[in-house]
Amino acid sequence: METVINTNTYDVIVLGAGAAGLMCAAEAGKRGRSVLIVDHAEKAGKKILISGGGRCNFTNLYASADDFLSQNPHFCKSALARFTQYDTLDMFEKQGIAWHEREHGQLFCDGSAKQVVDMLLEKCSEHAVMIQLHCQIDGIIQNKGFDVHTNQGSMHCESLVVATGGLSIPKMGATGFGYQIASQFGLDIVETEAGLVPFRLTGKIHDALKALAGISLPVEASCAGQVFREAMLFTHRGISGPAMLQISSYWQAGEAICINLLPDLHVRTWLQEQQGLRGKQYLRTVLADILPKRLVLHWCELYLPDKPLQNLSESDLDIIVAQLQSWQLKPAATEGYRTAEVTLGGVDTGCLSSKTMQARDVKGLYFIGEVVDVTGHLGGFNFQWAWASGYCAGQFV
Repeated sequence: METVINTNTYDVIVLGAGAAGLMCAAEAGKRGRSVLIVDHAEKAGKKILISGGGRCNFTNLYASADDFLSQNPHFCKSALARFTQYDTLDMFEKQGIAWHEREHGQLFCDGSAKQVVDMLLEKCSEHAVMIQLHCQIDGIIQNKGFDVHTNQGSMHCESLVVATGGLSIPKMGATGFGYQIASQFGLDIVETEAGLVPFRLTGKIHDALKALAGISLPVEASCAGQVFREAMLFTHRGISGPAMLQISSYWQAGEAICINLLPDLHVRTWLQEQQGLRGKQYLRTVLADILPKRLVLHWCELYLPDKPLQNLSESDLDIIVAQLQSWQLKPAATEGYRTAEVTLGGVDTGCLSSKTMQARDVKGLYFIGEVVDVTGHLGGFNFQWAWASGYCAGQFV
């Protein structure tokens, strides 16, 4: 939906036609506010359309404040309590969008993510929200509200909402513009990093593991006191999969990740049992029953004493257990914003009201969604933050 601007003064201008921005605009419009959404992209909801493999993991049944990273872990509680995952479900069901649950409470559309964008655009249209695309902002000036100067003319508003997202996936148009606005008006920025992102390996470890590209298996990954039990995927460049994306949000350069390749098995006990049952068989043969064969052959070549089970000593068992259940891997780096699903850090929550999302020292200026220093785990949590923060700001702008 794109409409032509026929006035240059609005109650609310929302910068960004993503999930948070569209949600906020619809809620403000519902209250009778005149609202304009401005976005530099050629279509609204571009990142929504590619999310969840095109099916949009739109929330999580188990969403809580514990699933979010922020310098102030309490900040997100207010918004999440006022627009919960059940409110999201109600919104989708009223629209007739069918959904299904996957592991760990993740909810996806049965159909396409386009249904989500269509729902949001319909909500905006219902409340006369206007949307101006291909619109580049040249400058913002505080002037009894805000003057927003663009390549398509100048507009004025009482309330300005920054829903410009973070730095992740720049090919989709992501920029740091929201942080520039925050800095212009004196708000602090928590240093940003790529989050929910694959790891890159280099040197000998990359050369040793690149032959495993395409192998996926359930693991337990731990780092910095955090533990995630999900799938890991070996790639041509390093390691990915949900477990690695989750742990990447906590990992710091130079740290090792501890990976348990058999999280549901007590390997030493199991091997001792197998020694009595299959003593003459080689380790690689026995392990191939419980791990991908290509991985086993490679692990035996790299790390494990591949000999008949009856010949394994206690020190051999120590090595096997260590390399299978507490494998230490030190990535060279993450893949960065290029493939990151989210941006860690952002506008400091200490500068914002958790109730309204308004800047404490700048009346009428609001920040919502990914631009704020609130980042969810993988699994629908970041969409829930978009809905919740957009809804809450929409009640006050």
